[in-house]
Amino acid sequence: MKKSLSTLLSAAGLCALLLPVALMAADMTKMQTGMGHAAGTGMSMMQGADGMSLMMHITKTDPYMKWDLMPGTTRMRQGMEPHGALQNVYVNKLALKAIKDKAGMLPDGAIIVKENYAPDGKLGAITVMSKKKGYNPEAGDYMWLKYGPDMKIQAEGKAAPCIKCHTKAKDNDYVMLAPLKK
Repeated sequence: MKKSLSTLLSAAGLCALLLPVALMAADMTKMQTGMGHAAGTGMSMMQGADGMSLMMHITKTDPYMKWDLMPGTTRMRQGMEPHGALQNVYVNKLALKAIKDKAGMLPDGAIIVKENYAPDGKLGAITVMSKKKGYNPEAGDYMWLKYGPDMKIQAEGKAAPCIKCHTKAKDNDYVMLAPLKK
């Protein structure tokens, strides 16, 4: 009886150690079978339709600072209001491919992140436009996000000021800095 209890406790301890690994593997399998992956891109798919999920996606899951700069832009490029005097503009792989291929529009899952700096180089805010199919068909299906250097969300969702300004580029899928058509 003592040996059986000892064996049982050892097995239970092993299960307790392996269960988190098994659960993580199951989550990864679920993501890789289409629930969380963009087909054929190897990219983590869309986050939830809220500012916190989007912010976590671009800062933790797929850090935007590792992305390419938007084609045709440079680091600390001269900007204009409301996005600050200086800017860095990053694009994820989906957006980069669509811009390079002159695809006509960004695909579902494409994200553009703009760091907005004051003339003295101090970060003022991070602004994001994220394409999410079916999110807001009246405005290109974009979700908008603005958060400060303190990571506090200042605007999110169907932000009227963002939509109003980017509507000027409606024929270019609401993208201001890169032509999406040949």
